[in-house]
Amino acid sequence: MLKVVIIGYGEMFTNLIAGALDADCDIVGVLRKDTIKYPHFIKKLKDIFNPSVEYNYIKSYKLPEIENVKGVNDKKFRKKLLKLNPDIILVGSWGERFEKQTYDIPKIASINAHPSLLPKYRGPNPYFWAIRNMEQETGVTFHLIDEGYDTGAILAQEIVKIYPSDTGKSLKQRVVLTARGICCELLKTLKEDIIIPLQQAEDKSSYYSYPEGLELDFKKSAEENYALIRAIYPWYKTVFYNIETALAPNPLKTFVEENSTEYVHPGTITFLDIPQKTISVLCGDGKVLKMADVNLFSNCDKPFTKNYLTREVKVGDVLF
Repeated sequence: MLKVVIIGYGEMFTNLIAGALDADCDIVGVLRKDTIKYPHFIKKLKDIFNPSVEYNYIKSYKLPEIENVKGVNDKKFRKKLLKLNPDIILVGSWGERFEKQTYDIPKIASINAHPSLLPKYRGPNPYFWAIRNMEQETGVTFHLIDEGYDTGAILAQEIVKIYPSDTGKSLKQRVVLTARGICCELLKTLKEDIIIPLQQAEDKSSYYSYPEGLELDFKKSAEENYALIRAIYPWYKTVFYNIETALAPNPLKTFVEENSTEYVHPGTITFLDIPQKTISVLCGDGKVLKMADVNLFSNCDKPFTKNYLTREVKVGDVLF
């Protein structure tokens, strides 16, 4: 039975745990983000009064937690790893770069699950970037950990289709479920066989940092703006301006439509429904971005959105 240590947070972390359990592995230790984020006493209080999904998942399977460490390159963490003597370290969502002294400890390998088709979309939150760049597919890659970010040789990879209505949230849900299946099959294979890693093609690589540029640009196509609105959900909100006032569209109630009006200038409001807080705006490709349930950007101002639209917005206005 393979002895596995799993490190991470969020849905990728819990799905790697599920995949390892599916493969009948012995999970000898787990390290979650709260352990290094909070002092030990604060973490204990949080686990009692506001437990995370990761904590509940770990406790439901009675998995042993690795405690009192400051990070994956901490000497205490390395000592604990040596004592656990794992065959494999699995990582799903983690901000630290692993040092060689850490990723060399397991007997077989240290493996990261990255939610893209490497070498494309290295870096944080590839869900956002794949949708924003209007890709038709993405995927998940299991690769060896080295001293770079998402640069290690590939062990397994699977494509995940991106649907026209996908948000960052819905895409992530499908990707992490795919990761669970790959994790299970990969671990089963490693029990009995050798996998020859495939080096990443550096000439095809791309790296994207954290999401940025979240303001809509109506000079661009309606599809580009729609992609941006969907891509950033649920982590943040996109914004557009009526003079100096910021408004935020609802990603689940936004659509692209043909323009059936006489307006031709990008940024023109072609339709307004105040009770439904709906604004339709002409974009640079001649199509209309119809945004229902629009709200003033600030949460404090949300209740006053209808009043603002009544006073300050009308069909034929041009947004900048």
